[in-house]
Amino acid sequence: MYDDAQAAALVQQLGQQLAPAGDFRIVQTHLSRVLLLPDRVLKFKRPVRLPFANFTALQDRAHFCAEELRLNQRLAPDLYLAVLPVGGSVAQPVLGAEPALDWALHMRRFAADQELTALVAHNDLPLAQVQDFGTQLAAFHHSAPRAAPDAPWGQAAQVESAIGQVLQTLASVAPAPWAHTVAALQDWWHSTAPRMRPLWAQRQAAGQICEGHGDLHLGNVVRWQGCITAFDCIEFEPAFRWLDPMADIGFFTMDLKLRGHADLAWGFLDAYLSASGDYAGLAVLQVYEVYRALVRAMAAALSGSTEQVPNYAQGALDLAQPRAPQLLLTHGRSGSGKSTVALALLQAAGAVRVRSDVERKRLAGLPALANSAAQGLQIYHATHTARTWQHLHQLTAQLLRSAYAPVIVDAAFLQASQRQAFAELAAQCQVPCTILHCHAPDAQLHTRLTQRQAQGDDPSEADVQVLAGQRAEPLSAQELAYTLDCPTDQPWNAQALARHWLQRSK
Repeated sequence: MYDDAQAAALVQQLGQQLAPAGDFRIVQTHLSRVLLLPDRVLKFKRPVRLPFANFTALQDRAHFCAEELRLNQRLAPDLYLAVLPVGGSVAQPVLGAEPALDWALHMRRFAADQELTALVAHNDLPLAQVQDFGTQLAAFHHSAPRAAPDAPWGQAAQVESAIGQVLQTLASVAPAPWAHTVAALQDWWHSTAPRMRPLWAQRQAAGQICEGHGDLHLGNVVRWQGCITAFDCIEFEPAFRWLDPMADIGFFTMDLKLRGHADLAWGFLDAYLSASGDYAGLAVLQVYEVYRALVRAMAAALSGSTEQVPNYAQGALDLAQPRAPQLLLTHGRSGSGKSTVALALLQAAGAVRVRSDVERKRLAGLPALANSAAQGLQIYHATHTARTWQHLHQLTAQLLRSAYAPVIVDAAFLQASQRQAFAELAAQCQVPCTILHCHAPDAQLHTRLTQRQAQGDDPSEADVQVLAGQRAEPLSAQELAYTLDCPTDQPWNAQALARHWLQRSK
């Protein structure tokens, strides 16, 4: 019988055969052996039976290798190449020969220092690449198969049970120094679970459960050929990958936050939401972030590596803390730098943003960077503009109710009636409202708009003609009392603006 010891010997022999100079390495996990060759990787399923996976049969190893190829080619087609048989004998294996003794997943090898755990440790992860990844994941989730309404995945009882089981396991294996933290997390969960049940049910009923990645921590994300992409998704247990997209991205944002890169997490989330429009998901994202931190804390406790950084148990408790909702409205003419400042501010303050230019196009069924005139659509006429403002108002109310984070509405707000409607909404929700007034000399506005039109990389279609026709109703004395002034033709500091905003909102 082909057992795990024979499988280990086969991989060793294959390594010596394919890299006779000895420049190969074997990495072993609970489920796999990975043969790292100079220019490629061969990944084998270990013939073992565990509570969550059984690879003892040859046909099962072949099946799950094929599943791993299929699932990972969705996001990383250049990394995942083929499933290959390994024939011959244990002493003299032959790659590509049949009948097969075993099966191997053939992959391209990438440099370990390009994994995101290494990149963030060395501060070598540009915001633009993280934003592109957010846009990519939004498209991935949008096109992924959806779970049937009667499928077990994503149902409230299933999600609640999964989180409860992780907490129960963590409580049983956590080291003594974690006892107080775990107890506090259990108290949090007992009070939070009842509130979440109807939200999970709504998400499941709305068809949000899809076949996602399932294990989207930073160790499973890599920079390959200048782009960020995910690999090594969950193939062996469908329940782990059929999930709410917020459970997927919550793993990623959690890991960035707890590794000291919250600014990148908020930038990623901004790009994801802008592309997906799934603002409703913020109502469940905080709990999923806590859940993912609990999973990592449990894994650390089970492996005995509880001294690692970050401390996921304490991180889970930090992420579980209530967040005070508040509202900020940008204000300024086209080209005044509102969106640029808003992006930097949301990273510094930890906030979510709704952009009028993006939502205006979403309502018309257009991508954010589409040219509406080229599409023959008139999306700037009065009727569509009124519809856009109504949509922004509804989205803002939804975001304030979710209480996930402070909210920035990125729009011109040139009319006093527009500002008043949102200020009244803030009062109804009992949250502070702040206006961020961005401005620069007309000559600079003209230059910025001309450059932006030439680049074609911004959702706004405003040009110098639009600017010439804009008439801004001045801020009233009452509004000025809760306005932050930002002359964008001068140096400005996002951290300082964030501090002033959050302090004014207390």
